[in-house]
Amino acid sequence: MKQPSEITIILLVFLLCTACAPKKDRPKAKPAVPVTVALAAQKDVPVQLKAIGNIEAFTSVAIKSQVNGQIARVHFKEGSDVEKGAMLISLDPEPFLATLSQYEAALSKDQAQYKFAREQASRYEGLLKEGIVTRDQYELLRANSESFAASVVADRAAIKSARIQLGYCSIRSPISGRTGTIALQPGNLIKANDLPLVTINQVSPIYATFSIPEKRFAEVKRAMAGKELKIEAVIPNEPGSTESGTISFLDNAVNSATGTIKLKGVFTNRSRKLWPGQFTDVVMTLGQRKNAVVVPTNAIQTSQQGQFIYVVKSDKKVEMRQVTVDAAVGEESIIGKGLAAGESVVVDGQLRLTPGAVVESKEKQTGEGKK
Repeated sequence: MKQPSEITIILLVFLLCTACAPKKDRPKAKPAVPVTVALAAQKDVPVQLKAIGNIEAFTSVAIKSQVNGQIARVHFKEGSDVEKGAMLISLDPEPFLATLSQYEAALSKDQAQYKFAREQASRYEGLLKEGIVTRDQYELLRANSESFAASVVADRAAIKSARIQLGYCSIRSPISGRTGTIALQPGNLIKANDLPLVTINQVSPIYATFSIPEKRFAEVKRAMAGKELKIEAVIPNEPGSTESGTISFLDNAVNSATGTIKLKGVFTNRSRKLWPGQFTDVVMTLGQRKNAVVVPTNAIQTSQQGQFIYVVKSDKKVEMRQVTVDAAVGEESIIGKGLAAGESVVVDGQLRLTPGAVVESKEKQTGEGKK
């Protein structure tokens, strides 16, 4: 009778210990992550190519003096617009006027001597026929007459050159454009073909020079075939403001060091918002892509495996999906592979997500970012 009661006591102690043992709490479900979502859309989008362009003057002329002289007067203000043919700088003309007068006096003298020598030669020609003078006497006078005739021709050439040199005292603008800094002020002596006195840039129209990757060269050539390729330059520091133009130059060789090819676009620039030396974004529209799948660009994330998007499934859980991005157009990106139109993608709140996480989503409102 003693042994069964010991077994009973042991069972009772075990049951009491089991009842007193703390119960393990069930794991709590993770709260839903708040995110903003948008639907992948299907639409026609322009195929664009972007590049960084450098603005260059359409024409740039460094004005230099063609003669030695002293600056007498500057007829323009720095940074002003000038028309073609406008007077820019006057040099002191007195030395050139003196030289011109000297040559004109020499011409008058040689003309008088030529007239006398010609008349003498003509008179001796008659005397030669009558046998009064010898042929040597006649030939000497005729040669003398021809020598003075040559002197007259040389004097006229010297006068023409002197007038040209005098004309160089008036330095005029060869183009219409905008002037830069004046290097020398009135009173300074200048040398012929020395340092530029001022540089004039033609800024309307104006060029933008840029380069594109070699792999996009074929697309650009197809877009240019038989028509002008329209481009746009984004005005620096003026978001949303652009200047329209066309491609005017395509280089004849690919740069083997960079794998790019150089192009130039020309813009009317009537508003003068593009300025030589600026850097700006240049956008070329090569065509249209039909029925493309697009998502907001900020939905695309990057990992070591490449680009991916968080897709919200019907059970409110997210899936991390690898995608191929073909191009970006404005605030949207074209998805080549990995996503179908109508799927819901996360556009804000990705940093708190992991694959399989439950989300509490709200639709992206119009105005929460630029379209």
